[in-house]
Amino acid sequence: MLRFISRRIFFAAITILIVSAVVYAIFSFLPFDPAALTCGQRCSDQIIAANRIKLGFDKPIWIQYWLFLSGIFLGRTYGSGSAAFSCPAPSFGYSFNENACVTDLLKEALPVTLSLAIGAMLLWLVVGIGLGIVAAKFKGKFPDTASSVFVLLGTSLPTFVTGLALLIWVSIKWKIIPISLMGYISIFNNPIGFMKYFILPWITLAIAFAALYTRFTRAIMLETLGEDYIRTARAKGLSERVVLVKHTLRAVLAPLTTMAGLDFAGLLGGAIITETIFNLPGLGRLTLRSVFEFDLPIVVATTLLAATVVIIMNLIVDMLYAVLDPRVRI
Repeated sequence: MLRFISRRIFFAAITILIVSAVVYAIFSFLPFDPAALTCGQRCSDQIIAANRIKLGFDKPIWIQYWLFLSGIFLGRTYGSGSAAFSCPAPSFGYSFNENACVTDLLKEALPVTLSLAIGAMLLWLVVGIGLGIVAAKFKGKFPDTASSVFVLLGTSLPTFVTGLALLIWVSIKWKIIPISLMGYISIFNNPIGFMKYFILPWITLAIAFAALYTRFTRAIMLETLGEDYIRTARAKGLSERVVLVKHTLRAVLAPLTTMAGLDFAGLLGGAIITETIFNLPGLGRLTLRSVFEFDLPIVVATTLLAATVVIIMNLIVDMLYAVLDPRVRI
């Protein structure tokens, strides 16, 4: 098991290094001068040249990448003399548009997106897997039909429609959660306010994902319940609860683990639509704003962060697979 985990961690680290090089190269070869984006329209050629030297854009691409990579581990200093300033490790660059180190901006946005992703995932797993099990157990009956209607609605409605509907009806019309309360609150400072702040975004994302998980869980459950070893377990006199929980559900957990890991990684990359609707200051809104402002350091950092999260979640899924199915370790 230790050898299996070590091998997966090694390949994950190599993949992250390759992805970082590719992402940095893609944004470095864009057909415009990144130094010219560090100031406004009245920026003179002298200021652009000074910013180019200050940020290291005058150096060859491989040296720029090395400075970027070393800044992640050691921090980075820009400029020289009295005008010099530093971004401590881990440094992903400096944003002239925001007048701040990119890492500081990520530290402000990441807790919001992380809270959104974790809460939504827990909600859609409970609802999706629960409805899928009920639908499979009562195939062809009313619970199965009701779950099919939920799946149809959940997969048909885009998140911006669901989010706007919840915002208009719950917040504006019914005033259950007034818009005036919508401002980021840490769970450690005010758990009730934290729940009120995130409950509508959680429901918005959970409806769409829970519909997919319901359909997938039902299909896998029905397929597994038709296997020979399930019939053998029933013939041995095991209760239906033991058959469902111990034998059937365990077979369902492996593919669901893969889905949940990748979906969670996608949300951490930035749920742009949901964060925009509910005015959440997360990674999605930060990325969208930086794209419109051509703020390349932020775009590079958020892209690299999203790719790294996907790789790490794949690593975690591989480890969970080894726990759920020992054959994977071979």
